Amino acid sequence: MTELAPLPTVVLGSLAFGVFWMLAVFPSVPFLPIGRTAGALLGAVLMIVFHVISPDDAYASIDLPILGLLFATMVVGGYLKGAGMFKHLGALLAWRSRGGRDLLCRVCVVTALASALFTNDTCCVVLTEFVLELAAERNLPAKPFLLALATSANIGSSATPIGNPQNLVIAFNSRITFLRFLFGILPAMLAGMGVNTVMLLCMYWKDLEGASPDEAAAGKEMEAAEEGRSPASVLSLKCGASPASANGAGLRHRQNGNGNGHDADSVMSENISTKHRWFMQCSEQRRKLFLKSFAYVVTVGMLVAYMLGLNMSWTAITTAIALVVVDFRDAEPCLDKVSYSLLVFFSGMFVTVSGFNKTGLPGAIWNFMAPYAKINHGSGVTVLSLIILLLSNLASNVPTVLLMGDEVAASISAAAVTRSWLLLAWVSTVAGNLSLLGSAANLIVCEQARRAPRNAHDLTFWSHVVFGVPSTLVVTAIGMPLIGKISI
Repeated sequence: MTELAPLPTVVLGSLAFGVFWMLAVFPSVPFLPIGRTAGALLGAVLMIVFHVISPDDAYASIDLPILGLLFATMVVGGYLKGAGMFKHLGALLAWRSRGGRDLLCRVCVVTALASALFTNDTCCVVLTEFVLELAAERNLPAKPFLLALATSANIGSSATPIGNPQNLVIAFNSRITFLRFLFGILPAMLAGMGVNTVMLLCMYWKDLEGASPDEAAAGKEMEAAEEGRSPASVLSLKCGASPASANGAGLRHRQNGNGNGHDADSVMSENISTKHRWFMQCSEQRRKLFLKSFAYVVTVGMLVAYMLGLNMSWTAITTAIALVVVDFRDAEPCLDKVSYSLLVFFSGMFVTVSGFNKTGLPGAIWNFMAPYAKINHGSGVTVLSLIILLLSNLASNVPTVLLMGDEVAASISAAAVTRSWLLLAWVSTVAGNLSLLGSAANLIVCEQARRAPRNAHDLTFWSHVVFGVPSTLVVTAIGMPLIGKISI
């Protein structure tokens, strides 16, 4: 039985956590517009200043394996982007597309599967603008495709420990192996992906009629001729790239040639003079082919190592450093693409959540709800899922996992521990689709679409909620009975 801390500690700890929660959900409040990352650090500092947690305990609460895995995954993702992997995914989306409905289904399937292997945030970052271009080429509305991208990325990421941050936390704390995690959630993920796709088609069936790709392309050519655009810009539209990117290719090439302005897409486009003699003796085409092939091979090796049960954090770090060494040039341009603010956010959040746990409130709340949330009967699973859904959207999914994980696991029999962890992973991940603030992937899609140089679209909070609420409830309910059905 968890006991409450002294009243001053409970009050001050709750206040510090409330500040963190407010800035995590509303990062630009008028009276304190400092953002999520600074808000997490503020919450951590308040926990220490209020003596809710000691400095030594605060340092100990920062989970270095999770931070290392996040860092390495972002580095590997940068090299894979430079190797053209996400361009191939984009080409797969556009290949022989037969209209808006077919394209929407492809976006859902490709995004879900890619997110399971390369994290939902990474897929949303690299695919948002491409999806906008595909929709614009076919005279289709952007909203259904942005919703498909965000919701499918969240659903797909639930299947693996590396799909999203909360799954990383669960995998480390529960010590569930990669394969056991995958097969435990895979049936629910596939069913949820299918149901989510059908619901999108039903809600936006008429909006997805649009024009055929050929008619849309002809219209683009006529529009370009009227506006006096060059044939190259029209060709770029057909290929799914923006004219700005086509016209700016030469500028980027000149910048990279004189050592200025490295780009994430040029990770594999290196200056020959900086390479080893072996590179000098090879043709440019062979050098690029070797580097791209090596990026794919070591990434497959990383996934195999996960499946064999090797340490995920050090496996990812080893893969990242192997790519850096073989690339054989200054790694700063690629390392600059790492989202260090996300790592700092997680560090502050670990301290803040650990301090809040020391108040005893999470344990007391769980002790009250535990008798009604047993997973050995249907009503208990339903109650537990509703608690996770609400907390994931109030306190965000990662803090919810940190707050509830140990309590859920400790309150049930050893035989049901694995299923309870997997259920927590499934519900907390799908809960991210409930509202725009439910997951970082939703916010990435929203911001990327709003700031896109072409075909920008403002995905509002309410336009997301209209689809997000029914989708989350139905997908969660359909997936819950399938959790843990396949065990290895």
